[in-house]
Amino acid sequence: MADLAVRRPRRSGAVRRVVASDHFTGWAFVTPGVVIILLFGAVPIVWSAVMSFQRNNLLSPSTPFVGLANYRQMARDPVVAQAIQHTLVYTALFVPGAMILAVAMNRQIRFISVYRTAAFATMAISTISEAIVFIWLFDPSYGVVNYFLSRVGVPQQQFLNSPSEALFVIAAMTIWGWTGFAVVIYLAALQAIPQSLLEAAAIDGAGPWRTFRRITLPLLSPASLFLAVWLTINALQLFDEVYLSTQGGPLNATTVLVYYLYNQAFQQFNFGYASAIAYFLFLVIIVITAIQFRVGRRFTHYRS
Repeated sequence: MADLAVRRPRRSGAVRRVVASDHFTGWAFVTPGVVIILLFGAVPIVWSAVMSFQRNNLLSPSTPFVGLANYRQMARDPVVAQAIQHTLVYTALFVPGAMILAVAMNRQIRFISVYRTAAFATMAISTISEAIVFIWLFDPSYGVVNYFLSRVGVPQQQFLNSPSEALFVIAAMTIWGWTGFAVVIYLAALQAIPQSLLEAAAIDGAGPWRTFRRITLPLLSPASLFLAVWLTINALQLFDEVYLSTQGGPLNATTVLVYYLYNQAFQQFNFGYASAIAYFLFLVIIVITAIQFRVGRRFTHYRS
């Protein structure tokens, strides 16, 4: 009995020390966030993985397992092939376009402060406002763009109503919307370049282009790699602009993977098939990101 009485105070003292420790306090603060992340993040991820092997519409009580049938259907679906093509074309337009515009904004030219302000303003504009503005600008009947084209003799264009032009308009819309983010990253990276290196290059007789190519561009490579990866991931997940402006049309010309996923899940109620598309897109993003990091490692220079 005496031995038991000695153990209990020791055990209660250990519990008090744990409760009073910084680790316990920290975990007490983060536990609500962890629970929310697990409930609304991890659980849906696991559930969608299970649904990708089911014929599931979230309405029927029976959800039979169909194995890889959803993935085989995806391989034969012509709309998926179109969506993959549109997604890749859009990514090839969006990522270089946003980065080139950001680099152009970093040059010292007349009215550059006005251009930078206009680029930064896009970060404060919602996607809905952005889509409304571009729908108005590119309206075939009374749009401002068609008005200016007519002033230089170019015939009226259909833009968002044309299967051959709609995807390019959406690419222009998103490039405009994301340029501000890219400019902020590049301006921060430019400020981190030691001025002594630029002065030494000028003393050695290097011109502006040679200085940019040999010093500025290599030291910007970490920011360039980050932007390439980040913008590519965002491009592959394009949805808002398509939903708000064309809803995949005309004639599926702007149907991308995420919009087709949404269509299958929330319009056709084919949640099993939509989950398979989602996991296919996840695999594509992982593979492309890994390739970017592997290739970018050869061209990225980090200062110690």
